[in-house]
Amino acid sequence: MTQFSGPLKVVRERGGNGTLRGRPWSLPLAERVLMVAVCFRTNLTLRQLGPLFGVSSSRVCRVIQRLGPLLALEPVARSADAPERMWIVDGTLIPVRDRGVGASSRNYRFSANVQVIVDAETRLVVAAARPARGNTADARAWRDSGLAEHCNGATVLGDGAYINAGLIVPHRERPGRALLKGEEEDNTAHRKVRARVEHVFSRMKNYKILRNCRQRGAGLHHAVQALARMHNLALAA
Repeated sequence: MTQFSGPLKVVRERGGNGTLRGRPWSLPLAERVLMVAVCFRTNLTLRQLGPLFGVSSSRVCRVIQRLGPLLALEPVARSADAPERMWIVDGTLIPVRDRGVGASSRNYRFSANVQVIVDAETRLVVAAARPARGNTADARAWRDSGLAEHCNGATVLGDGAYINAGLIVPHRERPGRALLKGEEEDNTAHRKVRARVEHVFSRMKNYKILRNCRQRGAGLHHAVQALARMHNLALAA
């Protein structure tokens, strides 16, 4: 209940109840927020969610479209201690049904590439970009995402896919030249820190909508933003 009160407060402050004029909602705000959370967690269809809450599938659709964007993660402003912070960026592939958003990718499914920035110390999600097509390279998705402007002054780590993207990446072996001892130690330390972003992805993908997203258009972006906020609230609770 402590974790659930966070999203409920955010939706209420952002006008989730509307102007309270005209025809009222058949469900209170708390149940509507719960409906959105259940949708993201279980990835049930609208026809399955309707009987659970005693409403029609069309009303479930309206609730998700109305409240989903209100749960979006707020962009983190650049703090005074940004030079002392260490952030990690990585992309994850999310299978989608919308062919306008996804593309055939290396996991042999129509997927979208979502770039996420995570704070290395707190494991909180700093920002998440709009989905790119699944066949987009991580370096290009990062450059096109606009997330770099959130990282001015901060130290940002990336894996080997972000070469020449302005991030700190591991050393690469060159033909006929093995890595030096210091470079191997740097790579080991780099892997240990960068693994934290994989832990964040695994927690976020407990919500099954990120395993097979049925949402169309901006639905995936709203789901990722909402789950990033829920992840942060769960860590802060």
